[in-house]
Formats: sequence, structure tokens, C-alpha cells
Amino acid sequence: MARHHFVVLSNPVTGREDEYNDWYSNRHLDDVLQVPGFVAAQRFRLSPMSPAQESPYGYLCVYEVESDDLDATKAAIEAAAEGMVISGALDQEDLFACYYTPITERKTAE
Repeated sequence: MARHHFVVLSNPVTGREDEYNDWYSNRHLDDVLQVPGFVAAQRFRLSPMSPAQESPYGYLCVYEVESDDLDATKAAIEAAAEGMVISGALDQEDLFACYYTPITERKTAE
């Protein structure tokens, strides 16, 4: 089975960060993982650094997808999304999502 990553960059609506994080972590991830092919998910927050990193997105979610027909899996998540609860705390105007397929094996430091 081919492995892919579905990458989503997003932000909360201003002033609704707690609501956004609660919905995303405690509801949305579970909803997405019910879709065939979506096998794992992990969320990330932009790391605080000095000086601050410049990014238009404060949050990243990486979904692991196992599928030999990525177009069908994409169609399945799009169909399922119509019935999912999407929080008003998600800034849907400012969202980026793409699928990526590995082209190398994972390397680690020696």
C-alpha cells in the first residue's frame, strides 16, 4: 500500500484559538481518521523563537494516508467532509492543504 501525507496549514479565527484547538484535537482528527485510507494524524504549532519565525500559518496538521488510489481517497475525504462538524473557530478563508508522496526512504542521523 502506498503511503502519502496530507498536509494542512491553518489558523484560528482571531480570539478563538482555544475553541479552535479543542475542536481540531478532540473532534476533527477523530472524524478524519474514520475515512478509509487516513491512518494517523498529528498536529503542530509554530515554534516560538527569537527572533520570531515568519509564517502566515500558526498550525500544521500532518495526516498519514495509505492508499493505492489517492484520487479515490481524496474524493472520500471530500464526501465525508460534507457531514463533518467544522468549527466556526477555523479560519476557512486562510487554509492550505496538499497531498505529498515520499520520494526517498526516511533517513535518520547516525
